[in-house]
Amino acid sequence: RFALLGWTAAQLAGGLDPRWQPDVVHAHDWHAALAPVYLAAAAETQHRPRTGSLYTVHNLAYQGMFEARHFGEIGLPPHFFAMHGVEFHGQLNFRKAGLYYADRISTVSPTYAREIQGPEQGCGLDGLLRDRAGELSGILNGVDDAVWNPATDPLLAANYDSDQLAGKGRCKAALQRELGLARAPSAPLFCIVSRLTEQKGLHLVLEALPDLVQRGAQFALLGSGDADLEAAFRTAATAHPDAIAVKLGYDEHFAHRLVAGSDAIMVPSRFEPCGLTQLYGLKYGTLPLVRNVGGLADTVADARLETLDVDASGFVFDEFSTAGLLQAIGRALALHRRRADWKQLQQRAMRRPCGWDAAARTYLGLYRRIAP
Repeated sequence: RFALLGWTAAQLAGGLDPRWQPDVVHAHDWHAALAPVYLAAAAETQHRPRTGSLYTVHNLAYQGMFEARHFGEIGLPPHFFAMHGVEFHGQLNFRKAGLYYADRISTVSPTYAREIQGPEQGCGLDGLLRDRAGELSGILNGVDDAVWNPATDPLLAANYDSDQLAGKGRCKAALQRELGLARAPSAPLFCIVSRLTEQKGLHLVLEALPDLVQRGAQFALLGSGDADLEAAFRTAATAHPDAIAVKLGYDEHFAHRLVAGSDAIMVPSRFEPCGLTQLYGLKYGTLPLVRNVGGLADTVADARLETLDVDASGFVFDEFSTAGLLQAIGRALALHRRRADWKQLQQRAMRRPCGWDAAARTYLGLYRRIAP
């Protein structure tokens, strides 16, 4: 099915529709990774000009691996099944195929583009990515300002902006009511909106929750995924119903209310190609507390003494451990007590550009370089 997707894109690029032919085919993740491969095969076997291709990696860990016997079913020349081609340890690897044959490669943040060239996050493809480093770009994702904008968001109990933050307090009160949390305006409320997977560092959060509650904070989670993580968060909420609330599943409308009503949003990921929830947090004055990896490192500036009045927009920690997370939580709690400094940080975060304009300009520049 996904081979057919790539084949169809290549056919369109080759003139399947006589009224329109693209200058560049832009393929995303392993699902569309064979589009650049079919373009290369057509250029070789049909002796026609090759349409340019850009291949974007959203998460290198998902690769589209299949048994070698399936290679004969997808219509590529036999010599493409090679180390310098689509073969990977005796199997067919769609991800590697796209990385090898695309004219240019991009991923969703500058830091992640560097990280995947090393063995820790290269998922076995770091050597190929180092070889292609000159054609690899990291371009940050953005958020849709028309959808995620606290000044106009119709899903909120009250609207607000960086100049008038009073509405955020009303959003917090409404959220505490909705979740059955203690109605405590001064209690720092941390939230998470996430898939519940090992990648997201949620076991660190579970280990940190007793300390967080003991220090007078509240916590709310929206997400679904790993059954053990779901059960553990449900247990924590049952043990502390006034301080912890958990909503399993995904609810787009509730996600808006949760982000708007919280004081901080946690993203303690093991790795994170870009991340979107920290961007939602920035837009809504819900300060991100993140690990220093991938797109999190590119979008959140740590609130240290020397950066507090310059570019700080959240809280960043390095070590992937409960101790590292707790240290960042401690700094957030301390700053939350300094209301003027917290408000200043919120305002700076909300004024940080998070839209698609910069990314669109960068992609347009890449397309112009790739186009024949």
